[in-house]
Amino acid sequence: MTLEFRVPHDVDTDAAPATSARSAAGVAPSGRAGLGGLLDRLAARRAAARDRRLVAHLHELDDLQRLLTNARGVVERGWIQHSWFAYLDEHGRLRKASSAAAMDVQGRPLVAACIVGAVVSAAGGPQVVHSQQVQRALDLVWHALAADEGQPVVWCPAPDIRMARVRDLTTWNDGPSRTAAEVSSLLLTAERVAVHESERVAARRRPEGAR
Repeated sequence: MTLEFRVPHDVDTDAAPATSARSAAGVAPSGRAGLGGLLDRLAARRAAARDRRLVAHLHELDDLQRLLTNARGVVERGWIQHSWFAYLDEHGRLRKASSAAAMDVQGRPLVAACIVGAVVSAAGGPQVVHSQQVQRALDLVWHALAADEGQPVVWCPAPDIRMARVRDLTTWNDGPSRTAAEVSSLLLTAERVAVHESERVAARRRPEGAR
């Protein structure tokens, strides 16, 4: 047996004017009209924009975590001190490059890298050394070195502070008793920092029902 539901024609005709009247009166979906409805819509737009920013930050943190994993792989294949990179020149000779000569490495077989050079290499090489991705990855590594794990990361420090932090990392890398295993371990800690940041950002997102 098939049940067939029919909607009376007069329900359709009665409902349409009501909807139009509400729209003409400027009544918001929440039922508030006028200025209150406008404020509700503006608040909803701001909340949606904030949520989009948080989602974008989550994607960025995922990318940074992968970059740091790749940087750890660079160090595990070869690690050096007192230079950013070790590479083979066109004659197959081993060369070293400091930060000032980093572009000499471009297109050359990479043999080893310090902790900063490893991050730069994992991000694509010396041509991206000033990119936001590299700078923010180094923010995570410095945080892993100098801050308590679980504390929020301070992003986008002033340029002179960021340069000082890079010097902190290279000085630590070049310590007389430093080992490749310790450098690899610090990069692993930086990966965990990225995970903690992702959890913190995810907790700030609006509940599904609030959209």
